Amino acid sequence: MRTIDWVDGAVELVDQTLLPDKCLMLRIHTVEELVDAIRRLAVRGAPALGVAGALGVVLADGDPARIAALRAARPTAVNLAWGVDQAAAHLSEGREAVLAAALRVRDDDIAACLAMGERGADLLEGDRLRIMTVCNTGGLAAVERGTALGVVQTLHERGRLAEVLALETRPLLQGARLTTWELARMGAPHRLIADSAGPYLLAKGEVDAVLIGADRIAANGDTANKIGSYALALGAERAGVPFVVVAPESTIDPGTPSGEHIEIEDRGADEVVAVRGVRLAPEGTRALNPAFDVTPHDLITAIVTDQRVIRP
Repeated sequence: MRTIDWVDGAVELVDQTLLPDKCLMLRIHTVEELVDAIRRLAVRGAPALGVAGALGVVLADGDPARIAALRAARPTAVNLAWGVDQAAAHLSEGREAVLAAALRVRDDDIAACLAMGERGADLLEGDRLRIMTVCNTGGLAAVERGTALGVVQTLHERGRLAEVLALETRPLLQGARLTTWELARMGAPHRLIADSAGPYLLAKGEVDAVLIGADRIAANGDTANKIGSYALALGAERAGVPFVVVAPESTIDPGTPSGEHIEIEDRGADEVVAVRGVRLAPEGTRALNPAFDVTPHDLITAIVTDQRVIRP
């Protein structure tokens, strides 16, 4: 199953807001529909957003306003703007050239995820590895296989995976809803844990490596990823456990010198005070909701990309 694709003149994507209860494919015909899908996280994950951005330029039919709106739909994830730019560079050549460029972004992502899985599995030492991860970094975050969870899949295929400990990932529970769904589909042993249990389990020696994805990697190696990643990095450093970022080269942003220059998206209070429409906090409760945090490069053991392994 592909998370996102171009099918018969439209973008088709999995509506991730309905998982794990229902797996429904949406057909997207306009940029406005695609921007809505991106903002409400029907499609999410840095590599998938790159593909969405590229395919969205095809839907825009050269309209600069629509292309600009698409490019700005998620400010932290650099892959979205990158994908838009990859396809938009061919606007002067006509719609078929734009589509061909967008499909190359899709195909390159499929190849990149396979390469990252192999590089990451080669990097990690040990035969029965216990992996901790946060948010969702599998095929749902890309086109196929994924980034950090792509490494998990390769380890599982090689018979080297003992277990995955997946953080639930508040406030939208991508770990609970999406990562466990993907791990079950691949037949990988796993358990779900509360976000706050991660550093404690690291301290107890129950984890061999932490694998995360990335939404933007600054030029110096500082990495923005789902909120909660920084706490795992601190716990991993204290426990002497490798903390590995897995992301395609397109997620590295040479125009952002360091993490302090990364714009962190605040998604508003509703996601914190309620879960899937059920209110948890008293009416009128205010909330702060940074969707991402930044892990400094000196806490990162290695960055695995589709082309190389970087040691910050």
